[in-house]
Formats: sequence, structure tokens, C-alpha cells
Amino acid sequence: MKWALLSVWDKSGIVELAHTLSENKYNILSSGGTGKTLGEAGIPFTEVSNYTGFPEMMDGRVKTLHPKVHGGLLGRRHIDDAIMAKYGINRIDLLVVNLYPFERMSAASMPLEKLIEYIDVGGPAMIRAGAKNFKDVAVIVDPADYPSVIKTICGDGFSPEQRLVLAKKAFARTAAYDAAISNHLSNLDVTFPPTLSLQFTNGRMLRYGENPHQQAAVYGTAGIAAAEPLQGKQMSYNNYLDVNAGTALLAEFDEPAAVLVKHNNPCGVSTGTDILDAYLTAREVDPESAYGSVVSLNREVDKKCADAINSTFVEVVIAPSFTKDAFDVMKKKENMRVLLLPERINTDEVRAIDGGILIQRTPPYQENWNVITNRDPTTDEMQALRIAWKVCKHTKSNSIIFADQKRTLGIGAGQMSRVDSARIAIEKARVSLAGSAVASDAFLPFPDTLEIAAKSGATALVQPGGSIRDKEVIDIANQLNIAMVFTGVRYFRH
Repeated sequence: MKWALLSVWDKSGIVELAHTLSENKYNILSSGGTGKTLGEAGIPFTEVSNYTGFPEMMDGRVKTLHPKVHGGLLGRRHIDDAIMAKYGINRIDLLVVNLYPFERMSAASMPLEKLIEYIDVGGPAMIRAGAKNFKDVAVIVDPADYPSVIKTICGDGFSPEQRLVLAKKAFARTAAYDAAISNHLSNLDVTFPPTLSLQFTNGRMLRYGENPHQQAAVYGTAGIAAAEPLQGKQMSYNNYLDVNAGTALLAEFDEPAAVLVKHNNPCGVSTGTDILDAYLTAREVDPESAYGSVVSLNREVDKKCADAINSTFVEVVIAPSFTKDAFDVMKKKENMRVLLLPERINTDEVRAIDGGILIQRTPPYQENWNVITNRDPTTDEMQALRIAWKVCKHTKSNSIIFADQKRTLGIGAGQMSRVDSARIAIEKARVSLAGSAVASDAFLPFPDTLEIAAKSGATALVQPGGSIRDKEVIDIANQLNIAMVFTGVRYFRH
């Protein structure tokens, strides 16, 4: 006779699983709320306390911490049989456990004395015991696996390969659970704890890394990390980086907007009366760079917009939705990856360096726009400044952005010299920069960038301010009749 031990917080699907176990000649051990659920469903089971001879105690803190439970999970078949028989320990062949919801409760700002009651002790102990003995014990920690488990129980039973897969998942779950507890408690009195545990699930291999000779994978269950193409080739490492960059900038806009990204920098950004207008305008900012770009849109794509996208080579397009006609059009570009725009998840930024990682967090903050020149920006100039500043925030440093009231005009990114970035932005512009606004991601240490921008036709500039030469730059701006705004916030992006 086989034995199964069922002890779950999340009761979804447990009755159906227990019915299957009972019908397939399993004896069921259970306790607490799980036992109550099984009893109400008329499923026969043995109380753990009756099996061990010890009652549940300490308000349920101690239920399964007993040698007859852990011996049944850890006992090696044909090695420990005699000792198990001596102490009346039954072999437990199947363990079904999910844990107290510490992660969910810790996010609810619960007092610590209440939260610690959601730290599961018996559950992880059983999971680890069963998973250690995976050659003989199948361990189920996820209700999503119940349908396949039911099929296996009704079939030929668990193969050694299946048991190992389940054990891997079990140890990953206890690792994540312990990490959540450790991180929460360690963060109670510090911003960043001395030890940080990270775990991401839903890992998928990518075609390759930044280059074909490199290997890569993506992990995550939400946001861009979880996005999968509705059509097209498999996403690459670079595709995910560019989509992440593009959608981060896209989130700055409420009005219809299009962001085109190439090599993790925007190459065209525009707002519009509708999404087609925004896309066409953004593409024309720099058509050469737009070729092979990643396109992010914040409105539904219809057939006209899909036709426009299909008229050039696009690596990836992401939008909140696509009409059926649009999707039919995009299928003609069978290699183009089409993604649905997910809700953006604001998390800490994690970057690898040799021997470790860097963590960056952006707490809530407030920009303080302050006109520091004799002349205020006009309404049109202020609108252009805001677009340039939004784009500057998401462009590799040093960055200089020229814009008008609806689009970028010239983008200079990633140069060691801010002056060189300005010159590149001017050179990239396909239209006159007369009356344009310009943004700098960091303060201007000298007036030279301002003078170059003014010579190209710019009439307003936005920058963080904070240089020891601010007064000199302000004086030059006044001489040139440039309206200049300080924001007080720097946007380096490395």
C-alpha cells in the first residue's frame, strides 16, 4: 500500500488530487486545514497526529516535525526497511506541500510579530526531506502541476526522470522561500542588506548572447522579462535589452507615442495625433537607424499602422494590442517579433560586474524645474524641452537631445565628450534646428555645448545644473537669448 502526505496552504485543486489518490489505492496522511478540507469532501485520510501519536501543538506550529513523518520521507528503500519496521514508520511515496504565503504577507506591511507566524517550518523541512530522497519520493510543491500528477498516478507512475525534475523544483521553491524571509528581515533596518539573495524563475534559453559565440538566457515571470513573441523568431539577448529600453522611455508619455530603439539607444521618438502619426514621425527622425530597430508603441496597432511598420525592416514591435487585420498584415513578415506590451514592473536594477553585482534603486523623487535665465521659455519651447528631457533620461551618457514640440530632431549618445554628443546630434538632424530645444543629461561644465546648440538654432536648453561654472553658463545663455531651465536631477545612464 502506498502512502501520500498532503499538507497545503493553498487548497486549490487538492480535493481532485486527493480523490485520484484514493481511487488509486493511496493511503492519505493529512492534518490541520488540509485534513478538514478532505474530510468535508468525504475523502478518507489519517490524521498525522493519530499516525505519530503526538497531537498538533503550539497553535499548529508543530504538526509534522516527527520521526515517523521524516523517517517515512527519508527512509531508503531496501536499506532502512528494518529500522522503519521496528518503529512503525510507513514509507511515504508522495508528498504534496505548499507553504505559508510569507512573500504575499510580507508585502502587506504586517507587524513583524504577526508576520513571523507565516514563516513555514514544517513544510520546508518535509519538502527538503522528500526531495533529498527523490529516488523513492515524488514531491509536489505547485498546484499547477496537479493535472500532470493526476495523469501520472492514473498511468504508469513516476519515472526516475520525473522525480528528479520535481526534486529540482522543490529545492528551488525552498531556496526562494528562505531568500524571501532572509531579504525581508535583513531589510527591516537597512536600505541594502549585507547579504542579498536573488532568485528568478521561468528561465528560457535565448538564441545567443550579445554575439553568436556567447550563451544567454532570460528569467522572469512579469514585465518585459516574461514577454514572449506572438509571432516571429525567438527573442535574442539584444532584443530584450532594446525592448526594455524602448518601453521604459515609452512609459514617460501619456499621449500617443512611438519610440524606436537601436543598440539600446533611442533613434527616433515622437508623439502624434494617433499612433500611426507618431510612428511615421519617429521613423523619419533617423530612417537609416530605424532600419532594424525595435519599435515600442503605446496605442493599439491597426492595419494602416501595421502596413507602415511592414514597409521597412523592423526587428521587434511591441504594443498594448493589435487588431486582427493588423496581425494578419504582420504575419507577412514572418521573422518580425510581435509582442504585447505588459504592465511595467518597477524593480531594483541588477547588473553584473567581475566577481559580483551592483544594485540600484530609484526611490520616489521630485524634479524642480527652475528657469534661471532672464528669459522664460515660451509655451512651445517648454513643450519641446519636456520631450527632449524625457528622451535624455533614457539615452546613454553623455547625451544631448534636440527636440521640437512633438519629436526628437537629433540625438547624440554615449560620447566621452558632451560637446561631441552635441555635434553628433546636430549632424544627425534631418531638419532645421531653428527654434529647437535641447537637453543635457548632466550639467554643462563649460559654455561650449550651449554655444554649439545656439549656433545650430536652438533657443532653449534644459539641464540639471550644479556646475561650479553655472554662473558663466547662465551669463552666456542670457547673452545668446537662450531660455535655460535647471531641473536639479541628473540622468547619467551607463
